[in-house]
Amino acid sequence: MFEAVEELVGEHAGLEKRLADPAVHADQREAMRLNKRYAELTPIIAAYRSWKQTGDDIGTARELAADDPEFADEVKELEARREQLTEKLRLLLVPRDPSDDKDVILEVKAGEGGEESALFAGDLLRMYLRYAERAGWKTEILDANESDLGGYKDVQVAVKTKGGGGATEPGQGVWARLKYEGGVHRVQRVPATESQGRIHTSAAGVLVTPEAEEVEVEINANDLRIDVYRSSGPGGQSVNTTDSAVRITHLPTGIVVSCQNEKSQLQNKEQALRILRSRLLAAAQEEAEREASDARRSQVRTVDRSERIRTYNFPENRISDHRVGFKAYNLDQVLDGELDPVIQACVDADAAAKLAAAQ
Repeated sequence: MFEAVEELVGEHAGLEKRLADPAVHADQREAMRLNKRYAELTPIIAAYRSWKQTGDDIGTARELAADDPEFADEVKELEARREQLTEKLRLLLVPRDPSDDKDVILEVKAGEGGEESALFAGDLLRMYLRYAERAGWKTEILDANESDLGGYKDVQVAVKTKGGGGATEPGQGVWARLKYEGGVHRVQRVPATESQGRIHTSAAGVLVTPEAEEVEVEINANDLRIDVYRSSGPGGQSVNTTDSAVRITHLPTGIVVSCQNEKSQLQNKEQALRILRSRLLAAAQEEAEREASDARRSQVRTVDRSERIRTYNFPENRISDHRVGFKAYNLDQVLDGELDPVIQACVDADAAAKLAAAQ
């Protein structure tokens, strides 16, 4: 394991040297890529240096303890510290999810259970909004379909870090925490719609996907066919005796854009290019959404009571995550946004599984 860290130490030093070169920052995209990798490696390098230093300190303390037994306790403390650092390094070296630094789009959908399911979907939405507030994240309701009693048939919300556009520290993005929320959530309680006090079971589905980064559209002039023609006014009468109208065809995609509103051919060309860029951006985003659809389908195949990742039992004030065996009796606090212990249990189980697979 530690041979691999030595290689990372060399990579980290090389990145530090490159980032000190002003010429590198002339290319913003390259500079961002290098900065991101440097930030990813820094915690590993810091932990490794502490691990090595502790090893040296243990050797010194043992020499002193040979002459003075009072140093024996210090040796034990240093050895315990080294064990902690060894475990920390193992976890830091677990392969990271490349999307961990991203923001997310979270969707809550009512499932089986009718109006009660829609009310529970509203409870889940409030839980996530409060959790985001505690974490210092920003939230934005993108779309919502409310039910008659104040719940939600479905609702989509964007959740972003403070600055937006991803985390400031590696692994600290919204996706790193909320990716474990995708699945079917089951509730057991006496619904507001129940007149005889019977406990009902219903379900709501949660879909979580990392938000796609802004797609930068680059248009190659060689990919364009530009035709000019005379613009026309109402009734088809010629209102211009010059070829000011512009039609641009993007050859790779076949997208065609025409513009004749402006009197100048140059202005019409610029307007047509703006429209073309927006259409290419929309096409790229649609492609990204199609690629993400498999991830969405794997989270919730059907919003069915039997396919659940978590149960919210109101009579017992109990929350249970069935994937990792987590159970606690503070459901009221969890629904108020204290979701971290539940999520951390999933994070720890995921890290343990990856660590076992890497060994």
